[in-house]
Amino acid sequence: MPLSDELRKEVERQLRMIRRGVAEITPEDVLERKIATSVSTGKPLKVKLGLDPSAPDIHIGHTVVLHKLRQFQDLGHEVQLIIGDFTGRIGDPTGKSETRKQLTEEEVTRNAATYQKQLFKILDPTKTVLHFNSTWLGNMDFQDVVELSAKVTVARMLERDDFSKRYATNQAIHIHEFFYPLMQGYDSVALESDIEIGGTDQTFNILMGRTLQGAYGFAEAQVAIFMPLLEGLDGVQKMSKSLGNYIGIDESPNEIFGKAMSIPDELILKYLDLGTNITGEELHKLNEGLKEGSVHPRDAKMLLAKLFVCMYHGQEEGEAAERHFITVFQKGSLPEHIAEVSVEKDRLEEGSIGITKLLVAVGFASSNSEARRSVVQGAVKINETKLLDPNSRVQVQSGDIVQSGKRKFVKIVVV
Repeated sequence: MPLSDELRKEVERQLRMIRRGVAEITPEDVLERKIATSVSTGKPLKVKLGLDPSAPDIHIGHTVVLHKLRQFQDLGHEVQLIIGDFTGRIGDPTGKSETRKQLTEEEVTRNAATYQKQLFKILDPTKTVLHFNSTWLGNMDFQDVVELSAKVTVARMLERDDFSKRYATNQAIHIHEFFYPLMQGYDSVALESDIEIGGTDQTFNILMGRTLQGAYGFAEAQVAIFMPLLEGLDGVQKMSKSLGNYIGIDESPNEIFGKAMSIPDELILKYLDLGTNITGEELHKLNEGLKEGSVHPRDAKMLLAKLFVCMYHGQEEGEAAERHFITVFQKGSLPEHIAEVSVEKDRLEEGSIGITKLLVAVGFASSNSEARRSVVQGAVKINETKLLDPNSRVQVQSGDIVQSGKRKFVKIVVV
């Protein structure tokens, strides 16, 4: 049915918003048809994101997909958020030529709870339907599994890059690993998803949803939308907690602000585009300012850092983190507010303690060896005096300021 001019404009508006920052849409003509149908009928599209709770802390790299989902919600559509409590026990191959460790039920449950708490910092809970895929996968009998596996050939499975590389080099591929993309694809069948979103590293798994919906007789299979991967603080590798190049959305305001200020200049616009809610017009204006030299990269990073903190901790915390950064890093003085940490007298010998033990006691290191590394690297100061000998003992009294790195400060209170 032809759309009125008004409805056609709404379809075009939604497409413009959805296309922004996207790496690929497969197929784009089907997306346009689905949106047109939704606009004309008033029925929201069902937009799927599957999460296997293998890492409980969300970082800025993860939020690229979440922000796109929030855009769909703002356009009136419904997000199907799938916590892979069943697939998480199987484990998706890592792409590192090895089988990923299978998670225990306890690990999956704990990680899923953390995910839910953090996801709704971005998503609208009133437009999000939360599912656990054990609901349908856990009820399948062996005949169901055989019928599912009959939908896809081994040759198709070996098209997946990490499988093909491992097969070519005679490295082990376990049968259960083939079931991971099958199960993730079956999620789309069970929920009758219209669209699935994920990173470009999930291409094979997401396209499997299209394959299976077609095999199960869907009139029109889901659209796959792929988002680019965000490089980490090193500017090279994908943001990852295991690589230590990440900004966690649950980190402290000062930590988020400081980390954002450390990103390479060439990634400022990409972080703003994919990781914040800045408008396209604001982004364009900032880009022009950076090109002309009327905007300094440092100021653009300050904007980025403050936006991150405001998004995940609120406006007041964003302003406080900005003041903290200016005070400590631009003016070279101590921060206005420093947390106090108690040190018990019985840990001191004639008022002194080993520097490594002190760093562990105040929470700046999880072990003596980590504390030693911090000292040797010149990261530790007491009352603004740098310490370089990890074997040294220091006199400690209430009011002393201990600093580790550029962002960690505590004030000692001897009790």
